[in-house]
Amino acid sequence: MHKFILLITFLFLTSIGIAQTVYSPLSNESLYGFLDELANLKIIDLNSAVKPYSRLEIATKLKQAKDSSAVLNKRQVAEVDFYLKDFNKELLPGKFDGKRKDVFYYKDSLFSITVNPILGVQIWNNDSGLALHRWNGGEMFGSIGKRFGFYANLTDNYEMNMVGNEMYRNQRLGGNYKSFTDNSAEFSEMKGGLTYTWKWGNIGLIKDHFTWGNSYHGANILSGRTPSFAHIKLNVKPVKWLEFNYIHGSLVSEVRDSSSSYFSGVNDRKLLVGKYLAANLLTIEPIKGLKVSVGNSIVYSDRLQVAYFIPFFFFKSVDHTLNYGTGNYGGQNAQMFLDISSRQIRGVHLFTTLFVDEISKKRMFIDSTHSNFVSFKAGAAWSNVFNSNATLIAEYTRTNPVTYRHFVNTTTFESNGYNLGHYLRDNAQELAFMVRYKPIKNLRIVVQYVMAEAGELYGYTGTNRDGWGLPFIDAAKWKSDRIRLKASYEIINDIRVFGSYQYSNVSGDYSSLYTMPYYQGKQSTVSFGVVVGI
Repeated sequence: MHKFILLITFLFLTSIGIAQTVYSPLSNESLYGFLDELANLKIIDLNSAVKPYSRLEIATKLKQAKDSSAVLNKRQVAEVDFYLKDFNKELLPGKFDGKRKDVFYYKDSLFSITVNPILGVQIWNNDSGLALHRWNGGEMFGSIGKRFGFYANLTDNYEMNMVGNEMYRNQRLGGNYKSFTDNSAEFSEMKGGLTYTWKWGNIGLIKDHFTWGNSYHGANILSGRTPSFAHIKLNVKPVKWLEFNYIHGSLVSEVRDSSSSYFSGVNDRKLLVGKYLAANLLTIEPIKGLKVSVGNSIVYSDRLQVAYFIPFFFFKSVDHTLNYGTGNYGGQNAQMFLDISSRQIRGVHLFTTLFVDEISKKRMFIDSTHSNFVSFKAGAAWSNVFNSNATLIAEYTRTNPVTYRHFVNTTTFESNGYNLGHYLRDNAQELAFMVRYKPIKNLRIVVQYVMAEAGELYGYTGTNRDGWGLPFIDAAKWKSDRIRLKASYEIINDIRVFGSYQYSNVSGDYSSLYTMPYYQGKQSTVSFGVVVGI
């Protein structure tokens, strides 16, 4: 017993100087955009291929920017001070001067907790009439000691017009909808986690949205658009130039397991086939400002496999071993990816991402009639152009036919029917231009033009090479041209008002399949809203 007490005492004492990990929601677009601007200007260093960031990391970066105030302009200095009103909770003991307003906040040498409400409403109007999305809930986060962090975020949502259906080609977050009449729907979303942190890494049991892959208009490795799913998350950074990320998640197959389903005495008890995702991403920085990330993933089903819990494995090879002799050689769904990000030129961010679903050297170099199942993204951002507080962004994405798909319905690259990868899915491309302008503190103006199109939705059974030789967008079956002006202003921490105007033109044979009725055809849409919380 005394050995156990000594062990607990040792763990407590060694936790001194270690800070806990709590993740900051991706929905805080203004904050993430500001951090990206600081990284582009080489004020801070970020691995922007993996998000969300922890509150501690954000606080540390803001403090670093605060210490570099001499090279920031007046607006940037003001925004650093504004965000530190919240994130100084991670750096300073107890209450401190200038802290933001919270419904409840407490911190001592052992325990801290913050509790705040979440309320929001957004209204749209165009030729199709009015649409509305309202949400309410609450969030809390905190720590116990220096190693344990926890957070939770619950929202109930109602949409007058359901805009996040899994087939729609937009970037709305997915939800497990309960549909009603007139295309209205409601859903709830519970996010959060429990984490343990040590000096050079952290591990957590998380249910949250996350993205892998650099992007400004939709990542094409892991986009974070699906309803949040539970996963084990490991982050390790033993040296400054190397970072390793790993997740093992429980996806939702929505495929009935007939052998486990049963009659409960009143009605059928329907159980779903188990479905899981294992993925890793290794990031190295061979030259300051240049980050190269490589990784792989596998979607597998039916039962948990211990081998996929070994973080640094190449999962495709493991699949070959596990399925040998079953007549299902290579029967799971494996992927590989590469992300390159360069911030070596001050103010400029260059990046490219390659997602490989299936690839063959023969198809790549010898036989031009066969296509590879890949998604490619390239883009650039130029921040604080001519000291103007503006960021210019250009990004192109191309996804070949059959990419992200699989012939086994329990191992598709999906959760709850939503694609884990790029929101446009396969046989699609997108060209996006954006200008982000911040004339004063907390005021964010975005002008955006996006051209997106998708081709034929090909059948794919995985037999007789039926996914080979398919032309890329032989004819556009769905096309969307969109010009948007959006402005948002954060009055105080986490209280924002926003409004937008958008002209869109959606056409093609698949317009009713890929676009909600509210946005079909030519539409001029005005929107405004207010949100309390994140």
